[in-house]
Amino acid sequence: MFEITIPVLNEEQNLEINVLKIYNYILKELPEYKKWKIVIADNGSTDQTQAIGNKMQKEIAHIKYIRVNQKGVGLALQTSWAQSNAEIVGYMDLDLATHLKHIGQAIKTIESGYAIVYATRLHSKSKVQGRSISRAIISRSFNFIVRAFLGVRFSDGMCGFKFMKKEVFYKLQAAGPNSKGWFFCTELLVLAEWLKLKLFELPVEWTDSKDSHVRLVPLTLEYLKSIIHLKHYRPNHVKK
Repeated sequence: MFEITIPVLNEEQNLEINVLKIYNYILKELPEYKKWKIVIADNGSTDQTQAIGNKMQKEIAHIKYIRVNQKGVGLALQTSWAQSNAEIVGYMDLDLATHLKHIGQAIKTIESGYAIVYATRLHSKSKVQGRSISRAIISRSFNFIVRAFLGVRFSDGMCGFKFMKKEVFYKLQAAGPNSKGWFFCTELLVLAEWLKLKLFELPVEWTDSKDSHVRLVPLTLEYLKSIIHLKHYRPNHVKK
């Protein structure tokens, strides 16, 4: 069984239509999987997101809605995965920037023995569309800082598409500070490398969303503070 968590905040405009795209894709393209769920993880929405999520949960067995009354992508993912009974857990962004065909690839790669699969937009085989120069520079800069400052090798910690074995989540949760914000998605890979787990880099087709809610200045400050915190936090049992 696998679960895909979709962290959301005030997404009444796109929630139903995009979750249904994921749902219909899995039904049609991955019929070999009978047990799976899409989890809508609402972290503090104040619009109609909650009403829509509850409605979808009642109408579709493969969809689950959970609410965390506090903003934070990391908090939403940790809450969702901690409640999960699935063998494989993961997440993707509601804007569907990462092509849906990569869901099956990620699940099968985990089943083949990898601990974590992470999408990268920076691989030579990746195909990226609609990415502004400013966002590309910021993304590459952050990834460079993470690699240089934290001593890791993965190429793209910020891409919103990652899957792992449920047991791996518990290991990472025990090893790290568990950031409540966006940095949690990068922190997972840092801790995984420190623990010498088996990571798979998945080149993806990725289309930048014009409706992105990411605010670059606050995100920049959050990332820099989190990188420094993780550097100083590094516990003895994950030191080189």
